Amino acid sequence: MARNLSRFSQHVSVSHRSSCRRLSTVTPSASRQSTSERSRSVSSHTVWTEFTPLAVRHGAVNLGQGFPNFGAPQALLEAASNAILDRSQPLLNQYTRPSGHPRLANALCSYFGPSFCGPSSSAPSPLLPERNLLVTVGASEGIFLVMQALLDPEDEVLLIEPFYDTYPTCTRLAGGRTRFVRLRPPKDGTTQRSHSAGDWYLDMQELEDAVTTKTKLLVINNPQNVPGKVYNRGELQALANFAERHDLLVLSDEVYEWLTYDSVDQVRIASLPGMFDRTVTLGSAGKGFSVTGWKVGWAFGPEPLIAAMLHIHQNLPFCHGTPLQEALAVLVEGMLGDDSYLCDFKAQFSQKRSYLCEVLERSGLPVVRPQGSYFALADFSGVSERHYLRADPREDPVDYQFCRWLTTEIGVTAIPPSAFYDQPTSLARDHRYARFCF
Repeated sequence: MARNLSRFSQHVSVSHRSSCRRLSTVTPSASRQSTSERSRSVSSHTVWTEFTPLAVRHGAVNLGQGFPNFGAPQALLEAASNAILDRSQPLLNQYTRPSGHPRLANALCSYFGPSFCGPSSSAPSPLLPERNLLVTVGASEGIFLVMQALLDPEDEVLLIEPFYDTYPTCTRLAGGRTRFVRLRPPKDGTTQRSHSAGDWYLDMQELEDAVTTKTKLLVINNPQNVPGKVYNRGELQALANFAERHDLLVLSDEVYEWLTYDSVDQVRIASLPGMFDRTVTLGSAGKGFSVTGWKVGWAFGPEPLIAAMLHIHQNLPFCHGTPLQEALAVLVEGMLGDDSYLCDFKAQFSQKRSYLCEVLERSGLPVVRPQGSYFALADFSGVSERHYLRADPREDPVDYQFCRWLTTEIGVTAIPPSAFYDQPTSLARDHRYARFCF
């Protein structure tokens, strides 16, 4: 098995530029110069601050952190250059409207509007750029704004594990509390062989048991980053019924909506009857146009929720960079009635997915084949523990130990999925996966 993994490292040839964001924490003191309790709740150690530097030190191929290693669409880059350099339009390098550059806001509402208008949908038609949309500094700011705008101290947020690690951090910074329910692998033994991420399921009774009178917000990620599941209409309707029954607001993080495979339909929970009025839907240009460094995101939702987020946004960044928004508007306008870019984009990532899954399987690692996103889980339960187990799994999760060994000895970096659970060491010993980016 270890020999197969060595061959795997030779098959994979990716030139990711490793990046690492470090958060500093100042040791509190009794003086007035000590940092806030909120800031101290944000750990300086994350899965990224461990594995990205580890990959650099060992010269490993980094399939951990998710960002493209190829160029953005040429038309988008030219549009950005034109917006910056065109002296006939000097205002394109100045502040724009806080809620979003008008040209981009109009284009986004025109492009995405129909996807919110399902049968019996409560979404306005058309969506109104000045009322139903906020352009944010990446989807990450959208998450932060939702928590700040909607939560009061002690309000509870329901998170589905495995979660994007920003969710609990932003909840804590807003004074809220987190409660967790796990997305579970199939019960029928298919975890020991390759299977679809669609086989993973959410136990609705566990969700019912987690809700309390203080619960205010449900967060869903669709497609879900790990394991790459796309919730089908029936599953979303069950979540919608649950939210309505308990009068919950919903944050639907849909940044991977551009990346779904095998003709799987990505349905918006906000398009279901009665759900638009209680849902904020997040999207991202970074994932769809391979410009993660531009940090342009957006939030769609009912006017009261978007307005509350805007009040905070305009007191922080005020607005996002105007020329980048102008450039994205040009590209989105070109996509109206012409889906050739999106078809080509999906086809490119579909090929990458197939290649990675094939190489992993040839290396003896069954895969959880993703329906969406650009990550795949691989099951390493067939790899002997003698290669990687160095500490008690109750103190140091098994997948962390495996991914360190994979980086230092095999030369390929993956991410341990237990980083996206509240209690990583509580996972069963047979829950042995590593997350690879394609």
